[in-house]
Amino acid sequence: MKTRHYSPFDQLLINFDTGMRTVLGGVHTTGRANPATNVAQHELSKSEQDLAGRLMRINHAGEVAAQGLYQGQALTARLPKVRAHMEQAALEENDHLDWCKKRAAELGKRTSLLDPLWYLGSVAIGAAAGAAGDKWSLGFVAETERQVVKHLDSHLQRLPQHDEKTRAILQQMKIDEGKHATSAVKSGGAQLPAPIQKAMQLVSKVMTKSAYWI
Repeated sequence: MKTRHYSPFDQLLINFDTGMRTVLGGVHTTGRANPATNVAQHELSKSEQDLAGRLMRINHAGEVAAQGLYQGQALTARLPKVRAHMEQAALEENDHLDWCKKRAAELGKRTSLLDPLWYLGSVAIGAAAGAAGDKWSLGFVAETERQVVKHLDSHLQRLPQHDEKTRAILQQMKIDEGKHATSAVKSGGAQLPAPIQKAMQLVSKVMTKSAYWI
């Protein structure tokens, strides 16, 4: 089977389509079942539903940003195997994007109005990381995913204890993010300098607080 090679213009169109699908909906997924599908729904109070919905909006915004990062890195990755790694990870992140959006809607919450900003900014950051070299690009992925795992842990602690549907989604996301981090390191990812790690944490906090309300 021949591998199709895309021109720069083809790549531009593909990334534009990906961006529109990420922000507006209709992303391509792996076809995995939603972890919450067969989980019993317990009744939530109005305040519990509000909190869970806002947390899922934050997680959806994080997945929008993750898509931007992976798409930007795939654009500037130098080795085909690294580009393939980014594209596969992005596809799996689309599962998360879909699950978070649907669960937020079930809880009565829309997605963040700032999603286009998160996506465009992340594409730029991802492209810059990829341009720095594949080991740094992979290192950026590993550090991002490690921070996401910590972030998911905090949400799992904040969730209403009997919101098992949301919990099932976040637990599967945590497993996937951990695998992405491990895979990036095994593929040659370098550890990022501490100042960059701190800067990433700061950007994450800004996005988290904004998405909670907007």
